[in-house]
Amino acid sequence: MITMANLLSMFILMEVVAGGFRFGVDGLRMDYYIMSCPFAESIVKNTVNRALQDDPTLAAALVRMHFHDCFVEGCDGSILVDSTKDNTAEKDSPGNLSLRGYEVIDDAKEQLEDQCPGIVSCADIVAMAARDAIFWSGGPVYDIPKGRKDGRRSKIEDTINLPFPTFNTSELISAFGKRGFSAQEMVALSGAHTLGVARCSSFKNRLSNADANLDSNFAKTLSKTCSAGDNAEQPFDATQNTFDNFYFNTLIRKSGVLFSDQVLYTTPRTRSIVYGYAMNQAMFFFDFQQAMVKMGKVDVKEGSNGEVRQNCRKIN
Repeated sequence: MITMANLLSMFILMEVVAGGFRFGVDGLRMDYYIMSCPFAESIVKNTVNRALQDDPTLAAALVRMHFHDCFVEGCDGSILVDSTKDNTAEKDSPGNLSLRGYEVIDDAKEQLEDQCPGIVSCADIVAMAARDAIFWSGGPVYDIPKGRKDGRRSKIEDTINLPFPTFNTSELISAFGKRGFSAQEMVALSGAHTLGVARCSSFKNRLSNADANLDSNFAKTLSKTCSAGDNAEQPFDATQNTFDNFYFNTLIRKSGVLFSDQVLYTTPRTRSIVYGYAMNQAMFFFDFQQAMVKMGKVDVKEGSNGEVRQNCRKIN
């Protein structure tokens, strides 16, 4: 007679085997930690939720951190590494100086090391934290495969691969295309700008040059923001802490904050995608979550190509 315990063991084994087949192509699995650290996801989620209750603006920061991690050397936690006297790390690049939320990752990592030492990678924590921040802010709920290893390299010169806020659509399509993304996926991922703010230094060049694709009243708003200096912040849309499709509506009204935002609507190749997402939030959510899962698989480190850091800020 099969006992309940045996049944449960068989079920877990079947899940692990099925998970291995489903996601074994790239070594990542939805249930990667089911045996080795079963509470990993809930620990990260609870840590993120507590942090966002205290400071809702961290949602944008955690999503941006994941993006900046994956676009440089792949999703390997290299964005978290601190500089040393012998090495200037990614986080000290000009494009990364405004990143925040490292303490949220540290907090989750500390709890995970107490529960299951040496098991959960910092790269996975960043990916899970971004997903949980999106859901907390009203965005889609989705699962991501886990099993990324942490990289052993973090160098400032590698951040040249990050897209710039001055990029036109062709440059954006090229930058994302090099990582395997279509133009549609690029527009969907740009929709992450439904959360957060931009600093004046990243859009002030639009004010000195006559920009026909910038609404004149919104230009005055941006000028007023910049009167407080380069670090003054302008929300991307009217609901900066809520994940919705308002960002795309701002582009239709010629009120995109960054040049790289507004060109998505002014360029015929991507205009219809922007319009579609502005009209249909469910379609945006669906495409966004699929693109995020795909982004989380960019150049992941597996096996001996990576490690599980004890401290996310230091390579072992």
